[in-house]
Amino acid sequence: MCLAIPGKILNIEGADEFLRSARVDFGGVVKEVNLAYLPEARIGDYVLVHVGFAISIIDEAEARQVFEYLREMEELAGLEDRESS
Repeated sequence: MCLAIPGKILNIEGADEFLRSARVDFGGVVKEVNLAYLPEARIGDYVLVHVGFAISIIDEAEARQVFEYLREMEELAGLEDRESS
């Protein structure tokens, strides 16, 4: 199973289409991401990131929904941990 995580582009570096990268905020964790697949990406865009590459631009509402799903998954994992103790 592949998982792509949404994040918000904070800044972009590099002019070459294949060497452009961005600092992306994943809910408080900031990572460097390659933008080679999304030459149209701009500062402030929300992108889906898989293994260090931005693969799709999404709207803010969709990004927030994915963050909510991830929080719910974390809460469920916490419940499972308590039940097995």
